[in-house]
Amino acid sequence: MAWKKEKTEEQLEADKQRDIDKELKKPSAKGIDSAKTHGEILRDQINDAQETYDKSPHSIFTSSLTAGLEIGFSYLMICTLYFFLIGKVEDSSLIRLVALVYPLGFILVVLGQSILFTEQTALLTLPVLNNKRTIGSMLKLWGIVIAGNLVGGYMISGILLWLGPHLGIFTKEVVVTIAEHVLHSTTPVIFVSAIVAGWLMGLLSWLLASSRDTISRIVMIFMITAVMSFTGLHHSIIGSVEVFSGMLSSPNISLWDYVSFQSTALMGNAFGGAIFVALLKYRAFVFNIISKA
Repeated sequence: MAWKKEKTEEQLEADKQRDIDKELKKPSAKGIDSAKTHGEILRDQINDAQETYDKSPHSIFTSSLTAGLEIGFSYLMICTLYFFLIGKVEDSSLIRLVALVYPLGFILVVLGQSILFTEQTALLTLPVLNNKRTIGSMLKLWGIVIAGNLVGGYMISGILLWLGPHLGIFTKEVVVTIAEHVLHSTTPVIFVSAIVAGWLMGLLSWLLASSRDTISRIVMIFMITAVMSFTGLHHSIIGSVEVFSGMLSSPNISLWDYVSFQSTALMGNAFGGAIFVALLKYRAFVFNIISKA
């Protein structure tokens, strides 16, 4: 009897999975200018994630390295604008005004289709929830993406730390000030802040899948990332560039400060993207399928 019950439960799960897959494979009946449905966005997200899983590790690492380099252009503009505005506006306003240029690197990364960890977190979780990939394969892919992003960030950090002072566009004091601003919060605050940032980046990935034109995508990227910057939410990749640069520029910022921040921000971003976006969006779709059955 126990064996029969187990088989029945397995069959129910298999039937539910077939219903979900069938619903996801339904072609769109709307025109090209019509808004995508929840199921269409989810289908596109899963397909995009599957394509990423199918790429070679070398390709994924190279694309991730590129994203880490490109996100550095946000940092270049943050430091440059901050230095330019010193003495022209109040100190309390400086760190808020950099929100105007913070989105640049994200626009370059997303439109250039490089692989950024926080944008991909929710995306890469969806095939696992859909039983197409394992948790192990997801964590392996996350590791490659994170490594590429961080190495790219270290490289652009070294370049900008040398270039900025030589061009006279910012100083090491500005670099240290920005790093200290990122680090001024306690570890629990950074963790929760990173969860919210990961949540927003996951939503950005979802919103981009619903958009069909470049202008709309740029507006969405600007809106989400500018909010992150203005409110001081912690993003693990550009935050890595900020704190790593500060560590190289000041003896008051230690390797432990960097490692502590980076590990906390990465965990928070991953949790926010995977739980608050991927899981909730996917479960909402599944509950709708079950209710129809």
